[in-house]
Amino acid sequence: MSPHSGKSPDYRLLITDYLFMSEIEKAIRQIAEEKNIPYESIVGTIEAALAAAYRKDFGEKNQNIKVEFISETGGSRVFDEKTVVDDETYNDVLKLLEEREALRAEGKLEKKELTPEEKEKEKELSFYPKLHIPVSEAKKLKKGAEIGEILRIELEVPAAYGRMAAQTAKQVIIQRLRETEREMLFSEFKDQEGKIVVATVQRKDGRIVLLDIGKGTAVMLPDDQIRTEFYKPGQRVKVYVKTVNQTPKGPEILVSRTHADIVGKLFESEIPEIAAGTVEVKGIAREAGSRTKIAVFSSEPGIDPIGSCIGQRGSRIQTIINELGGEKVDVIMYDEDPIKFIGNSLSPAKVLALDTNKDDKSAEAKVAPDQFSLAIGRAGQNVRLAAKLTGWNIKVKEVREDDVAPAEVVAGAEGELPAEDQPEEAEKPKRGRKKKVEKKE
Repeated sequence: MSPHSGKSPDYRLLITDYLFMSEIEKAIRQIAEEKNIPYESIVGTIEAALAAAYRKDFGEKNQNIKVEFISETGGSRVFDEKTVVDDETYNDVLKLLEEREALRAEGKLEKKELTPEEKEKEKELSFYPKLHIPVSEAKKLKKGAEIGEILRIELEVPAAYGRMAAQTAKQVIIQRLRETEREMLFSEFKDQEGKIVVATVQRKDGRIVLLDIGKGTAVMLPDDQIRTEFYKPGQRVKVYVKTVNQTPKGPEILVSRTHADIVGKLFESEIPEIAAGTVEVKGIAREAGSRTKIAVFSSEPGIDPIGSCIGQRGSRIQTIINELGGEKVDVIMYDEDPIKFIGNSLSPAKVLALDTNKDDKSAEAKVAPDQFSLAIGRAGQNVRLAAKLTGWNIKVKEVREDDVAPAEVVAGAEGELPAEDQPEEAEKPKRGRKKKVEKKE
């Protein structure tokens, strides 16, 4: 009973088959099973490599070498495969090729830029004798040969080729295994692109941090590292997979701790309402390691998007803050009305009035003197993040009732604070300390 028939297998025959199976056959089947590669794909790769080896050492110019690999024995058969054509067409092409070769030798063949179609025709023409045989010659090799038939002319296999074939098959299997592993790793990590993964710090190479993310090694460049964080070998961190690129050495995986999307993904994993879609994240502005503003919105009645993100006694938002190494996170209510949205984005400051210009997307927020420092934030960070979040150029203006000139600070939509608009509040603590010392004296 054949183990390959539709009937129940005879395990004694299966064991016998395995015992008499060649080492190459065992290796191919093991790789196919373990690496989930089609058996035929491995055999096809071996046949292509054997054909190239034969062509290089034993073949002739116009032979179209094809190899049939016999995995059960590790042997192979070699063929010259050609399509049968009529004699007139074949001779016309040969004559044309000879004329072109003569003109090329004399330097008379015109050199011009060819279109893709012309290049393809030139290629087909140059390979014509290699791929075709006239019907008169074909009938000498096989009685009854017809035009259009594919003729396989078996070639002699030298003893030296037999030994080389076995070595080539072994090398191809190893190479194919490496390529397949790289392809599988690339495919696996490509699916992780744009997601958060847990990684273990391996080591630092200069300013670059290398991390273990399972089957591969990820790279975190200096710009993707939070300046206030120190990465020690063995430390486990959550990272955002920025890009995965295929290289000759395997997949190159770039990860980040500073990317704004890492905040969005953390909110998605920690806030069930965001994961379910009842609360939406409308925008994120981040200065990694320091502060983030995230705008949220819900169209579902009865759902408080800010409350959902903060959680009971701040439990949900605190988990995210801890994961970001203590980075401050402001949850902002999104609004389609730019006036309300800009006002919300300047939180925790309270805005008295807001004037907008839709033509150049600029806004002027007026605040009380005691709210001015809150509105601009430390070194202008609050208004800078508000501008990034809303996409508007924001000017914060102090409203005063006395004769003191009101202070102003401007932040562009790109979040840059002009040097001339740096707040003077930074000097006030020094003056206060000086006054106290004078008073004491």
